Amino acid sequence: MGYRPLGEMITLTAEFLKSPLLTREGFRHAFFTRQGGHSPAPFDSLHFGSAGQRPDDLAANVRLAAETLHVDPARLYTATQVHGKDAIVVHGTEDRNEVLQRRADAVASAAPAVACGIKVADCVPVLVADRASGAVAAIHSGWQGTEANVTAATLAALRSILGAPGDLVAAIGPHIEVCCFEVGDDVAERLRSCAPEADAIDRRRAPRPHVDLRKIVREQLTALGLRADAIDDVGGCTKCDSVRFFSHRRDRENSGRLLAAIAVRSA
Repeated sequence: MGYRPLGEMITLTAEFLKSPLLTREGFRHAFFTRQGGHSPAPFDSLHFGSAGQRPDDLAANVRLAAETLHVDPARLYTATQVHGKDAIVVHGTEDRNEVLQRRADAVASAAPAVACGIKVADCVPVLVADRASGAVAAIHSGWQGTEANVTAATLAALRSILGAPGDLVAAIGPHIEVCCFEVGDDVAERLRSCAPEADAIDRRRAPRPHVDLRKIVREQLTALGLRADAIDDVGGCTKCDSVRFFSHRRDRENSGRLLAAIAVRSA
C-alpha cells in the first residue's frame, strides 16, 4: 500500500459486484473482487483465505465484508470447503469460528442479521434467496461440486428451513468461464452428463474441450424449479481478469480467495 506518515488513517472500501435481480428483491449481497482489502502481495488485497496473510489482516477483510452487508462480522458465516455437496444451516447463535471448521460447500440461513458466504478462486459462486421469507444460501460449485449437484443439495436444505418450495431467485457470479476452463475428455463427458441439455461443452477450442460451467449450473437451477428469469448472471472470468479476480488456475499457490456472500432479508 506504500508509505504513509505515522498516525495517518487509511479508510478502505471493499470492491464488489452486484446482481440487479437480488438488489431489486431487496437482498444485501456482494461478489467481492480482490480490490480494497488489507492483504499483502501476492494475495493483494481483499483475500479471504488464511494462507499468506496475518490473522489480523484476514479479520480486517472480514470486517470490511460485514460492513458492506450490514451485519456483525461474527454473523458472517463460512465453512471449510471440500468440493463436495454438503450444506449447513446456521441460526445466528453459532460461534463463527466453530462453523468455519465444519466441512461443507454451502451455507444457508433464515435468521435475521445473518450473512452466508463462500470462497472461490475459479469455482462458481451461487447466491440464492427466497423472496417470500428472506432466507438465503451461498453455494460453492466447483467442477466436482457441479458434478455432485451441490446446488440441488443446498436448495433441499434451504427448503427444509422454509417447509415449502419457496419463491427462489439466484445469481451466478464470476468464475473461470468457458474461454479458460480447458479440461480432459473424461471431465468434459462427466460434466456434460450433469446437464445434457445445456450444450456446455465447446470442442472448437483445440486441442482440448472447454466447459461452460455457467450453463450447467443454470440448467441445474431450472431443473430445480427456478424460472429462467429468476436466475441472474454476474459476469467475469476469474482467470482472464487478474486485476479484479484471484484465480487458482492462473496463480496456483499464489492465488487468494474471493468471497461471495448474501444477508438474510427481513420478510
